[in-house]
Amino acid sequence: METLAEPKDKTILIVDDDESVLELLRFIVGKEGFQCLSAEDGVKAIEAVGAKHPDLVLLDLMLPRYGGFEVLRRLQMGETSGIPIVVITGRYTDRSTVEMIRNESNVAEFLEKPIRAATLGPLLHRILHTRSPDMKRAADGGENSLWQNP
Repeated sequence: METLAEPKDKTILIVDDDESVLELLRFIVGKEGFQCLSAEDGVKAIEAVGAKHPDLVLLDLMLPRYGGFEVLRRLQMGETSGIPIVVITGRYTDRSTVEMIRNESNVAEFLEKPIRAATLGPLLHRILHTRSPDMKRAADGGENSLWQNP
């Protein structure tokens, strides 16, 4: 059985130009126990990846100053090519485009907005091989544990 890492040891970069979406994603990522960075445009995203080397990037496709596709391409080069990316979009995307994006070498998943915590949290833990806070509570016999004695 695989040993799961602690989420506090992993950093996720959230890239979105919509402040309300950034806040929601920061909340979800933080609640799941991960470290969080954010960038509101493509240039800042590339700079943040180079400076901070996050473990995963949540990337909106519609961004100012380098769109999401440009950021995706740039992150496929060099040292950043191994960083998994979860692509997020609020724009209608046809099935063939979604499949094309999913087949990019560094794309781990493609999600459409609105993003739900119940979907995103488990996805992040699966991609990063980390223990979710719910698993930790269950293992510790915490209040939400499935193993509590009545």
